[in-house]
Amino acid sequence: MSKLVECVPNFSEGNNKKVIDEIGKAISQTKGCLLLDVDAGPSTNRTVYTFVGSPEDVVVGALNAAKIAFQLIDMAKHKGEHPRMGVLDVCPFIPVRNVTMEECICSANLFGKCLADELHVPGLLYLLNYDMGLWIEAQGKQMAVYLYGEAALNESRRSLPAIRAGEYETLPEKLKKAEWTPDFGPATFVPRWGATVTGARKFLIAYNINLLCTKELAHRIALNIREQGRSKNQPGRLKQVQGMGWYLDEENIAQVSTNLLDFETTPLHVVYEEVCKDAKDLNLPVVGSQLVGLIPKKAMLDAAEFYIKKENIFILEEEHKIRLVINRLGLDSLSPFSPKERIIEDMVEDDREKGCLVSLSLHTFVQKVGARSAAPGGGSVSAAISSLGAALGCMVGLMTYGKRQFEDLDPVMRQLIPPFHQAMNQLIAIVDRDSLAFSSYMDAMKLPKQTPEEKERRTAAMQLGLKNAVDVPFSLAEKINSLWPFLKEIAQHGNIACRSDIQVAAKALEAGVFGAYFNVITNLKDITDEDFTQKMHRNISYFLEEAQKNTTVILDHLDKRAT
Repeated sequence: MSKLVECVPNFSEGNNKKVIDEIGKAISQTKGCLLLDVDAGPSTNRTVYTFVGSPEDVVVGALNAAKIAFQLIDMAKHKGEHPRMGVLDVCPFIPVRNVTMEECICSANLFGKCLADELHVPGLLYLLNYDMGLWIEAQGKQMAVYLYGEAALNESRRSLPAIRAGEYETLPEKLKKAEWTPDFGPATFVPRWGATVTGARKFLIAYNINLLCTKELAHRIALNIREQGRSKNQPGRLKQVQGMGWYLDEENIAQVSTNLLDFETTPLHVVYEEVCKDAKDLNLPVVGSQLVGLIPKKAMLDAAEFYIKKENIFILEEEHKIRLVINRLGLDSLSPFSPKERIIEDMVEDDREKGCLVSLSLHTFVQKVGARSAAPGGGSVSAAISSLGAALGCMVGLMTYGKRQFEDLDPVMRQLIPPFHQAMNQLIAIVDRDSLAFSSYMDAMKLPKQTPEEKERRTAAMQLGLKNAVDVPFSLAEKINSLWPFLKEIAQHGNIACRSDIQVAAKALEAGVFGAYFNVITNLKDITDEDFTQKMHRNISYFLEEAQKNTTVILDHLDKRAT
């Protein structure tokens, strides 16, 4: 899959539509950049743009936007609720797909240097959560960036609020201090621009909870929950959360405005529930919440799982889980919430994904298998058969669940259905992974082999390709092996009218392991790593034995139930 970086520049203009549109146009017209979202806030007088592209393209897109903003925005005239220190206040680069954080750090460094060189404005670099030294080359010049612990260039620049303290108004004096010398550009105050912060970070979720109260009461709650708290001696409850209270004039409500710096440390629903808890103590009504910009699908699904467990409800489909979260958090309280426009994975489609095997019609897939080509072959077919076996297990569970005659089995089916539903989707993905793994080995075989160095590189690439070609079918067999206990339960408790479906499911899963076994064994013979081959041979043999044994048990049990 292609590399994808998210860039989220925040510009200090939220009211002038012409300016907002011109900046957006500069981004969208940059080759390789896809503008996903433009979120303008009149009260904050700030617009958050979200766009994606390759590590190189997003730098160009951000620079093009900055050049337009430099012409159209005068920071000396700016007023707004949100803390800010420049026209382009902050410009983070975030890894989304197939990109390391180190590559995003390179993008931030390149952007910071080019911005300072081209516009002659000061820029401060904030880099979070790294513990290794990085040498970065930008525009032919060498510069060293040393990172340790969670520090950036120095302790005072660990976080965005620390850099932005005092905001635009204190910049003239701040830039005179040695400890605030810009990382790029001169230590000179440019009234029209101010200063810019750029860096690399994890996916930040900008999330606001709506309250019918005053700005001061909202801020009181924000002080309780944000990690910074009220002071060093009074820290808040939630790690990796920034927060403040403000009043949203255009909606006539107050908000606890938060930034979730790491949604896996403090999830979305935890922030909402904690604000609700404090609001209840203060007798304040919570009236929904608001996401600013985009959100990763995982953050939404994590919230869904929380409410599913809390309320003891049963939901399988991803779409339904998303709807549940929208409802429980009141994400549509201020404006419609369309998942296809707000969840980043749903907005970005890799061109290569359009040609993946699982997107083909069944007829076309079968024709491709039957063509004069080594891929797709037995590995992809094994994965396809297995996914159908898991799907049948899911189907039988659903044909049992929720029916009055099997009402006493509902708790059992709630436990049995999800593993099949999850495996069904995971096994589908292996259809393409197997084909790609084989292709990587074939590509390695085509590498040059004229010199000793070329031969060594080719051999190493071929060995890696072979290991990948083994890992994929092995993971298939491993996943199927986890399903046998659940399928035995389905065979014991499932709707007996679906007996033949369970029988087909068992044989389909067994066939998947059978195919995986021979794909692994075939490729192991050419791998020189003996420890690897012995371990894989032992484990894949065990999976095959388990498949044969469990299939026999399941079929025998179904025969007994039928008599």
